[in-house]
Amino acid sequence: MLMKEYRICMPLTVDEYRIGQLYMISKHSCEQSGGGEGVVVVKNESDIHPQHGPGQMTEKRIYLSSKLPAWAKTFAPRFFYLTEKAWNFYPYTITEYSASFLPKFSIRIETRFENNNGGNDNVFGDTPTPAENVAFLDILRDPIPDKNYKESEDLSRWQSSKTKRGPLEEGWRNDHQPIMCSYKRVQCSFEVYGLQTKTEEFIHKNIRDILLVGHRQAVAWLDEWHGLSLEEVRDYEREMQDKTNSKVKPHAGAPTPRAPVFSRSMSVTDEHSLKKMTASASPAPSASSTVQKGPVRLNSNPE
Repeated sequence: MLMKEYRICMPLTVDEYRIGQLYMISKHSCEQSGGGEGVVVVKNESDIHPQHGPGQMTEKRIYLSSKLPAWAKTFAPRFFYLTEKAWNFYPYTITEYSASFLPKFSIRIETRFENNNGGNDNVFGDTPTPAENVAFLDILRDPIPDKNYKESEDLSRWQSSKTKRGPLEEGWRNDHQPIMCSYKRVQCSFEVYGLQTKTEEFIHKNIRDILLVGHRQAVAWLDEWHGLSLEEVRDYEREMQDKTNSKVKPHAGAPTPRAPVFSRSMSVTDEHSLKKMTASASPAPSASSTVQKGPVRLNSNPE
């Protein structure tokens, strides 16, 4: 199992990001859905954490059937989906992913948000992450995949008309106010001899890209969500959920999509990256291999 801690700063407060996170996830999920592929929320219910108190648990299915590489389609279930489970006890969250036909593959993301510039070396209050496994991600300067670049989300050119924040400049993390940090402890596991190290490193590369894109969007879309109340952003979630579900065609054996309100942290829902992660994580089938059939899921436990 390969574990890394990512620290992503934003020119926001933790209270602001509670709204911005919900808005960003709803809009992002809708943008990533279409043509029968996309994200469907199948469960949304209250939950209580013994330490962090009341929160929300959601389960999502991420349909990717047509995104599978050709070789995987020969043995993967016809209606392929990943399962994401998330527990939101803001400002602490947990997200888990699993795929049932890859039983040795899992991702777990534990997140905490604080009003600082990433200097807390034991934010989770247990065993500090070794320094060599900590990576600061810069939403201003770190490169993202070309396909994800949009000039309107370039924070070196962005400025908020509502808050007058931006554009961000070199070294902004040292003196910008307000500032907050999203601390993410990511554990990925693919326990297959000969493939484990390379595959886990590849998964972390994709997660890194997704985290950068998502946090950039949360800031770039600031004027769209700043000033919304929690009730208003939940109304927006319901609206976006209806649009998203309408883009995902009914799948045999899949429950009728509902439109619950959901609440969680930024997670790995970029379809292209998930496709590549699945392809990398799956060795080519052989005559001696035993493949588990059935719905594909991406497992969840405490992001």
